[in-house]
Amino acid sequence: MTRYRSFHAAMKDRFGCKVYKLSLDGGMTCPNRDGTAGTGGCLFCGDRGAGSFAAPRCGSVPEQLAAARARVAHKNRGGKYMAYFQSFTNTYAPLDYLEDLFTQAMEPEDVCALSVATRPDCLPRETVALLARLNEKKPVWVELGLQTIHPRTARLIRRGYDLPVYDDGVRRLKAAGLEVVTHVILCLPGESREEMLETVRCVGDSGVDGIKLQLLHVLEGTDLAALWRKGQVPLPTMEAYIALLEDCLAVLPPELVIHRLTGDGAKRDLLAPLWTGDKKRVLNAIRAAFDRDNVVQGSRWRQP
Repeated sequence: MTRYRSFHAAMKDRFGCKVYKLSLDGGMTCPNRDGTAGTGGCLFCGDRGAGSFAAPRCGSVPEQLAAARARVAHKNRGGKYMAYFQSFTNTYAPLDYLEDLFTQAMEPEDVCALSVATRPDCLPRETVALLARLNEKKPVWVELGLQTIHPRTARLIRRGYDLPVYDDGVRRLKAAGLEVVTHVILCLPGESREEMLETVRCVGDSGVDGIKLQLLHVLEGTDLAALWRKGQVPLPTMEAYIALLEDCLAVLPPELVIHRLTGDGAKRDLLAPLWTGDKKRVLNAIRAAFDRDNVVQGSRWRQP
């Protein structure tokens, strides 16, 4: 039985084969780092931004694609790839730079789509228009880092923009014909289970095409690590987190694509929770729990 609409299943339905993301570094920074919106970055963000698995910025886009492709080629025989600009804010650059970068990434025949991770406060009209033009050649996804809808938590994590900015960004991207994926972090400090579910419900009702659910990770070199060392960042057991995931899936629309159920921060930097470092074990436990508890995406969703 299909428990939820997974990224891999959705891509196979759409493209007829497996699709793997090739994580790239566009060489950009973030307004939350350069003084525009802040200087320290988000509380949980390290030196590589959210893209700890992106290819280091050590070559041109074609060189990065080749290196990333080689790393996953053994998993993707006969499949296609998605060029994924992951590190920091990937629309935070001049328009001509973005056009050249994205066009190069989309050019290879085996790249079937482009995905751009960014912030909703970095989507000027001209950039949205550029992404819409590129979308006429190959599908373009825009991934927005929302993390939470709650103002108190947004201030704590130093997100640097208010919820209406996200709502406006989603509206304009969808009006331009682009696909939108929203990132949510579960178990942020001080949030209750119901507050987390409120965020998930809000994303599900916002009209976006996909969601990434991410457990909060404590990484070395982040301001979050200092709070964790003081005992101010309680984190769940694997069993408690899976139970939370079950509730999240139940309140999401059945057609929404679930791009991620958890994360596995770079092991060299991971401080907590350490159980997330064994990705295979975590995914097997999630599948077993979903079968045991008869989890079905959308079982408690109510159309707004």
